[in-house]
Amino acid sequence: MSNTLSATQLEVPALEAKGLGRRYRRGWALRDCSFRLPAGRICGLVGPNGAGKTTLMAIAANLLQPTDGTLKVFGAAPESVETRRRTAFLAQEKPLFRRFTVAETLCMGRELNPSWDQRAAEDIVRAGNVPMNAKIGTLSGGQRTRVAFALAFGKRPELLMLDEPMSDLDPLVRHELMNTLMAEAAQHGTTVLMSSHMLSELESVCDFLLVMSTGGLRLAGDVNELRSAHVLLHSSPSSPSSPSSAVDSRRDSQGLPAGLTAHTLVERRIGGGQVTALIRPHGPVTGQWQVDTPSLEELLLSYLRCPDAPPLITTEAQVPGHTYGSNGSRTVAA
Repeated sequence: MSNTLSATQLEVPALEAKGLGRRYRRGWALRDCSFRLPAGRICGLVGPNGAGKTTLMAIAANLLQPTDGTLKVFGAAPESVETRRRTAFLAQEKPLFRRFTVAETLCMGRELNPSWDQRAAEDIVRAGNVPMNAKIGTLSGGQRTRVAFALAFGKRPELLMLDEPMSDLDPLVRHELMNTLMAEAAQHGTTVLMSSHMLSELESVCDFLLVMSTGGLRLAGDVNELRSAHVLLHSSPSSPSSPSSAVDSRRDSQGLPAGLTAHTLVERRIGGGQVTALIRPHGPVTGQWQVDTPSLEELLLSYLRCPDAPPLITTEAQVPGHTYGSNGSRTVAA
């Protein structure tokens, strides 16, 4: 496979959801999700437990059927033969046959996948000194994760979906496999959708983002575009000249300090002798605030702490022709 995607491949998104919803007996896990994940991106899928992340991946992997809407994988239905050939899904439980040896597991991967790369799979296993003749059931959790990674990479998928793939790994092994993931994705143009609670690690690997909460989409788009659409404000409430001195006496219905009412508030906190506000500015910010661009971790934490904050879906992540309302949002340019 070429190291770069052709123009035709880039035109077709890796994932396109339109009004996607999935309901269980306990309620909706996904509700009215509409977005595009462009091909060739490394996408972080972020949200609290129960937000719908695993459900989204399971629908894309044809393990679940949606209750509402549609999801296309490279323009095709998840149940199509073509989609199954082009995708790989590594579930959080990492299901493997415990009585198989590692060598037998890789042999199974080779027999089931026409584009199988035996050398790549074996390299991942051997890098962790995992014996090829060991049975899966005798391996540690980290070793089983490595074998599961080998199966996923060996398939040479165009879309690789990883659901909390490294939660049971120590930091050194996690760092090694993350580097392997990035190198493989760059070399083969693989689209990666990775669910993770390790926010600090996502910043160094992801260039696209999907943030979910209570079954809905809160943020979607290019990481740099999302970060530049926000500003992080700091001010000390103890300073009489500070705009934050008006925090308790003058605020609008959103609780926004005076002077910031023209902007969209995501989060406002008071603590440690300082007022911190994350906003989406609509014009210049007035007042004696210290103005910074938030890190990815700061951005994510604010949206996770404030699930009712107005959503933001950038133009690149929007589905053409779909109308985005108050629950699904505005573009960055708006």
